[in-house]
Amino acid sequence: MVAVSAKVKGLLIEEGLISEQSWQDALAADGDPIEKLLFEGEILEAALMEILGRAAGIPPVDLRRVELDVATIETVDPELCKERGFIPIARNGDVLTIAVSDPFDVLLFDDLKRMTQCHVRPVFSHRSMVMAALSGQLDKGQSEVDEIIDEVKAVEDLDVKSDEQEAEDIEFSGSGDGGDDAPAVKLANAIILQALKDKASDIHIEPGEKQLRVRFRVDGRMRVIMAPPKSLLPALTSRLKILAHLDIAERHAPQDGKFRIKYQGRTVDFRLSILPVVGGEKSVIRILDTGNLSLRLDGMGFEDKSLRDVERAISSPYGMLLVTGPTGSGKSTTLYSCVSAVASPEVNVTTVEDPVEYRMDGINQVPVNPKRGTTFAGALRSILRQDPDIVLVGEIRDKETADIAIKAALTGHLVLSTLHTNDAAATITRLVDMGIDPFMVSSSILCICAQRLGRRLCTHCKVPIELPPKEQLLEVGFLESDFDGDLQLFEPNPDGCPHCTAGFKGRFPILETLSMSQRLRRMVVEGRSKDQLKRQAIDEGMLTLRRVGILNAIRGITSVPEVLRITLDD
Repeated sequence: MVAVSAKVKGLLIEEGLISEQSWQDALAADGDPIEKLLFEGEILEAALMEILGRAAGIPPVDLRRVELDVATIETVDPELCKERGFIPIARNGDVLTIAVSDPFDVLLFDDLKRMTQCHVRPVFSHRSMVMAALSGQLDKGQSEVDEIIDEVKAVEDLDVKSDEQEAEDIEFSGSGDGGDDAPAVKLANAIILQALKDKASDIHIEPGEKQLRVRFRVDGRMRVIMAPPKSLLPALTSRLKILAHLDIAERHAPQDGKFRIKYQGRTVDFRLSILPVVGGEKSVIRILDTGNLSLRLDGMGFEDKSLRDVERAISSPYGMLLVTGPTGSGKSTTLYSCVSAVASPEVNVTTVEDPVEYRMDGINQVPVNPKRGTTFAGALRSILRQDPDIVLVGEIRDKETADIAIKAALTGHLVLSTLHTNDAAATITRLVDMGIDPFMVSSSILCICAQRLGRRLCTHCKVPIELPPKEQLLEVGFLESDFDGDLQLFEPNPDGCPHCTAGFKGRFPILETLSMSQRLRRMVVEGRSKDQLKRQAIDEGMLTLRRVGILNAIRGITSVPEVLRITLDD
């Protein structure tokens, strides 16, 4: 209950609206004495509003006639609003207008000014109106959440396991316990379940001006899934932080964590990234579903030549295989497939990763932890003292790591790693630019793979198209030999079908492999440019990203516009 100031009581007695005895009787009853006096007809609402508003110099307002701004209400904790008897109703720049039930509570104005960094402009309304307005907004938010949960039909329970203590089960079900956080728990459950059903790779929860925006990345493309009320953002973010064992009190610094969920008999790993942005904290959850992971190289869908190049490299006793490409291009999956192909009880395989994305039996996996002194370079030095045969380095990020990895490749170890470059030839110049001696680069590298993921046309609804002019196709990378026979190209059905989303379903890898020949090794030592190296590799039979994409378009696996979207011209 909000404590009514003595000045309010004095004004009412002074104006003759109540007596001391009636005030004491109302005060002895449960609840707000003002509300009791209004209810019993001792004082009239209009008279109360006029007297208190005039005495405090604050204009009265009828909240029933005011259109409330949801975004403004969400700027202050609703529990504080209930406790102190006020509601934010409008915000114009740095001026915050609030409706208060006690116009003489100057400490409230000071507190809000400090909390919101705004000038506070109060208006007056009696407590029942303030509480009714607050309840209406909170009930509205709850009903919106219930509608969202009904839409995604999140009825299953998720069994969450702590990544640090796998044996400890944490309840994470849609039922909730009726507490204050129940809507956020239900919503988190609904979002994660829907993402798993949609086979999403990432979940984005982003604060907007008035609503949240929840987006999934499915088959490499983002799409909006739902727009919950923004009032749920703090509780929803806190729920995710609790799952990932992060600091829920820290709201102004980035945080990263992880958790695991048991879903339909399989374990799914999640990586949570929290980033403070304008309007709150943005959460991005990377979904690592090992149930959808195929670790067979010959089942990846590579071109025959590319597959032979990779298999030749990983069958070598020593040297380096590099896989390059942007984030989310499938580099880690390709490397894990390579490891799976060569791992056996007779081979010692050790990895150093940030983070360990997929857990594999029979392989020693080392997570990078800079806070505890475990860096890529430091872990790699220790690994080389562990008598390894094959070493997987999650990513070469700096000269120190590159130098150790290349020396390991030259001293009897097979090293597999990734690098961020646009194509295979650019990887060589990138290593040289990092300060690695060209001779070391040319001597250590066996094969460089550049990878992208293209969207696969739905086999149920893809649409054959009339061929564009031959000159236009030749210009984008088709060869004269492609026109021998009956060439047929396809495009997605924009309306889709029950089996797909907008004509696409799933993705396939596009792999460019540069296998180091003696001629290419000499050119690296001579300091030739990236373009010269690429041209030589093409002359030796390398299939570029664009060419592999076109071959898949010819087979009807994807469309030409999709190939042009994800690959550069040769």
